[in-house]
Amino acid sequence: MPRNKVHFRPQQFASDNYSGICPEAFEAMARVNTGHELAYGNDRWTAEACDLFRELFEAECEVFFVFSGTAGNSLALASLCQPYHSIICHRYAHVETDECGAPEFFSHGAKLLLAEGEMGLMDPVSLEQIVTKRTDIHYPKPKAVTLTQATELGTVYSRERLLEISRVCRNHSLKLHMDGARFSNAVVSLGITPRQITVDCGVDVLVFGGSKNGLCQGEAVVFFNTAAAEEFEYRCKQAGQLAAKMRFVAAQWLGVLKTGAWLRHAKHANDCAAELERHLLTIPEIEIILPRQANSVFVRMPDEIVGAMREKGWLFYTFIGLGEARLMCSWDTTEEAIVAFVHDLKEAVAASGLAR
Repeated sequence: MPRNKVHFRPQQFASDNYSGICPEAFEAMARVNTGHELAYGNDRWTAEACDLFRELFEAECEVFFVFSGTAGNSLALASLCQPYHSIICHRYAHVETDECGAPEFFSHGAKLLLAEGEMGLMDPVSLEQIVTKRTDIHYPKPKAVTLTQATELGTVYSRERLLEISRVCRNHSLKLHMDGARFSNAVVSLGITPRQITVDCGVDVLVFGGSKNGLCQGEAVVFFNTAAAEEFEYRCKQAGQLAAKMRFVAAQWLGVLKTGAWLRHAKHANDCAAELERHLLTIPEIEIILPRQANSVFVRMPDEIVGAMREKGWLFYTFIGLGEARLMCSWDTTEEAIVAFVHDLKEAVAASGLAR
């Protein structure tokens, strides 16, 4: 989304990617910026970060760091599939709508099959129907299922829904991948431990998002199915995802995991979204169209209001999910930004003549 030429607000509601680096990650990078250290992930800080993930999930796991969620998802899915396999996802899953065919590219041809489900959540019945639709050699054999947590529509997979999907996966020998770009927000929303919605639900591999929760870059690919991680480091290297100075990627995770900032920042973003929703509910002309469960609010906003808000310097996406406006809060969203947005929105509604 281009910068508004008239005025650009210091805080926006377009994406949590707009935010800067949180102080915990920034300071941790500064702390490891002394002297020489082993490269390509062989340093002590990368090893420590990997151990912290094992503590967090209370499980043995293999951990790798990549620069982006697209790389993490695509390489993880490629490690679970052969080119003649298929990967089942929701039709609004991030791997389907926003990754430019990267999962198919890195898997050398594995096909995405689209499941249904209300509010961006995969329906286990739809999953079962796709898996059992055909078993002949002319059809790409289902091999993996991928879930976006939290979803592209801002909803969150409950533990119960995850267990239902996991049961289908086990019955049909399917691997389960979780795109956790906003995994931290989902953990806060559900109020349970990370293990309870991953390891205990049969997730084979999680791509744990950091950049949307205060990191500069460096998503963590966490394999709970350690056999599936065999030679994954070679995939990372071949795809240009092996950081030479890995200590600076790992240090960010040390900063947020050791201090609990990963959870505090996600809670702040979720709380800000709840506050924004509360204000929006007082404006009759703005309709909340999806339940707010994480750090986004989806609204129906007349086109003239969208245009007026952009003239006032506000940026937000209008093509995500259902094609309506998405308002996203971040780890650093302020009360002042929320108040200013709502003030301008009320002003735009009044000036449009649409006020009820």
